[in-house]
Amino acid sequence: MNPALRTIGVVGAGQMGRGIAQVAAQSGFAVLLHDENRGALDAALAHIGDQLERQVQKGKLAPAARSEILARLRPAADAGAFASADFVIEAVSESRPLKARLFESLDATCRPGVILASNTSSISITRLASATRRPSLVIGMHFMNPVPVMDLVEIVAGQSTSNETIETTRGLAKSLGKTPVLAQDYPGFISNRVLMPMINEAIFALYEGVGGRDDIDTVMRLGMRHPMGPLALADFIGLDTCLAILEILHSGFGDPKYRPCPLLRRMVDAGLLGRKSGRGFYDYDAGGAPA
Repeated sequence: MNPALRTIGVVGAGQMGRGIAQVAAQSGFAVLLHDENRGALDAALAHIGDQLERQVQKGKLAPAARSEILARLRPAADAGAFASADFVIEAVSESRPLKARLFESLDATCRPGVILASNTSSISITRLASATRRPSLVIGMHFMNPVPVMDLVEIVAGQSTSNETIETTRGLAKSLGKTPVLAQDYPGFISNRVLMPMINEAIFALYEGVGGRDDIDTVMRLGMRHPMGPLALADFIGLDTCLAILEILHSGFGDPKYRPCPLLRRMVDAGLLGRKSGRGFYDYDAGGAPA
């Protein structure tokens, strides 16, 4: 663990933010977790407590260790608390205007020299950095979902991101028990530039009647050894998120191969967003399990 990094600030207490906060606290960092929605913040802390309790019940974590981890987590009702953070990771909704406003605010709040990282899955790091006076200290830190389980962190260097910032972020990822991979700041980075066209093509195959939902997912699971079919994976990610990333790819490259399938757009318009809405390509119960 980098001795200069003791307190990690996490902005956004949704699925990704709470996962990042949990992993950081389990790795020995003090964590400031902020969300403008106090209910979401309370729910995130309760969720982390439940996840740690499950580890205790399975014998993977001592009860005393669970208490120590939770003690390192501190809710921050006001983003001004990040004045004491040594490194900040934002994990708010995938909206460039929202993230840009947040980076402008964090730039004014955080001490000089503090790195500001975005968990964005597709938004330009260079554009986010332009909202700050510290572009060399802005970087992408794209965690995979669910954060406590997945090993990869995609480190994304913007146009002005310094080598020192890259190495510090790479070191932090390793301290969190993750494997960092460096990507350059182009639409979709590495992960979604490869993944989203596959998901989109699976939706086109359904849309055009090439195969049924279960047939398409079974081909990819059994034929390609994927742990989850592309339609089930789209539900897991969120169909609105898939659409947003495809639109960034389409507009960023101007290539029709990234054109979102009309069926995907129609489902998002109808509010069928996957697991988080209870229905997408599959139906889900209140706990998010397939119905």
